Amino acid sequence: MLNISDIMQTVNMIDHQHLDIRTITLGISLYDCASSDIKTCARKIYDKICMKAEKLVETGEQIEREYGIPIINKRISVTPIAQVAAACESEDYVAIGRAMNDAAKTCGVNFIGGFSALVHKGFTTSNKRLIASIPQTLAETELVCSSVNVATTKAGINMDAVKLMGEVIKQTAELTAEQDGLGCAKLVVFANAVEDNPFMAGAFHGAGEPECVINVGVSGPGVVWRALQDVKGESFDVVAETVKRTAFRITRMGQLVANAASERLNIPFGVVDLSLAPTPAQGDSVARILEEMGLEVCGTHGTTAALALLNDAVKKGGVMASGHVGGLSGAFIPVSEDEGMIAAVKSGALNIEKLEAMTCVCSVGLDMIAVPGDTSASTISAIIADEAAIGVINSKTTAVRIIPAPNKKVGDNVEFGGLLGSAPVMRVNDAGSEKFIARGGRIPAPIHSLKN
Repeated sequence: MLNISDIMQTVNMIDHQHLDIRTITLGISLYDCASSDIKTCARKIYDKICMKAEKLVETGEQIEREYGIPIINKRISVTPIAQVAAACESEDYVAIGRAMNDAAKTCGVNFIGGFSALVHKGFTTSNKRLIASIPQTLAETELVCSSVNVATTKAGINMDAVKLMGEVIKQTAELTAEQDGLGCAKLVVFANAVEDNPFMAGAFHGAGEPECVINVGVSGPGVVWRALQDVKGESFDVVAETVKRTAFRITRMGQLVANAASERLNIPFGVVDLSLAPTPAQGDSVARILEEMGLEVCGTHGTTAALALLNDAVKKGGVMASGHVGGLSGAFIPVSEDEGMIAAVKSGALNIEKLEAMTCVCSVGLDMIAVPGDTSASTISAIIADEAAIGVINSKTTAVRIIPAPNKKVGDNVEFGGLLGSAPVMRVNDAGSEKFIARGGRIPAPIHSLKN
């Protein structure tokens, strides 16, 4: 039973601590849109998305007004297009990407995810066509997001796919050079991708999902940061308990919104994703939470331990507040989308190597990182391979969303605007990885994957 104190705490979190629902994401199955003719397939995809998501934005806005809770994004995820388009006789799938973009605009959503392929154990013909279509699709569309899963703990790492994705990222950057390589901000390479992630750019509607589903992603780094200010100097036991209690309150609000959206749209509720998703705004930073624990600056020694505590406490608190928790759930560390991360990089305290160490204990991986435009495809592939190895060995989701910013060098800045923010261009290791990446094949699954 809510009391006046609970209500006032929530109002304060919304008004002064950047608490919001980051996204309501409607997942839609597109399997029944398959056709041998790509124009027919694209038309069916457009029609089905528009029919199923017709009232998504309107419903989200109604909930915002009635509950006074900001819902920043309304999004759509769809079945991986490489699976839907497998029957198409066309050599490329750009036309489907355009249809997705048109449907997203018609429905009024912020992004649509699912221009995706799952290739952790090998390629189908459709997978190859989808991946080859990514650069042009992301260059031609505004709202389409793409993801490729190259590894799982059960399958190991598909190094042929890793090599290919380094090349695709470079091509995408070149085709969107006038926008500082913006296309790469809509492309993520995964290990152990999940089927119910509501966050972009990695959202897709997995094969095990129902016809349609509502997934909600909450936020609230500012709320956690403010809560920790009240326990300065206390032990880590107190810090962990404070984060847990705060995550519980944040997640309860997400559950409330998810239930309301599900009931009004007559679509099943899927999961609440507990992830702390930062923004470029002051006071809404994961990095500042870590510094509030006692670090002089994010990136110094102790940062990984602080992030591990935060990630674990968020999950422990949030899982008690919702019957169905899923997605990625934890703490995100995207550089361009986090004011504190940006400041840490500019100060020299945070580099790619330290970020990689932090990804061992956070929700995702190397996220929204800008590197020099002349970074080679093989270096990008090697970065992906390192991050995939962390995910495979630790049985967790990891990812790389990296932007080789055309014509930019270390110390320059790239501007994406909105929630994507801006990023200082970071140094990469000068030593080459070409021969390593050229080997191809598969890195085998770890021994602990044999659990059957």
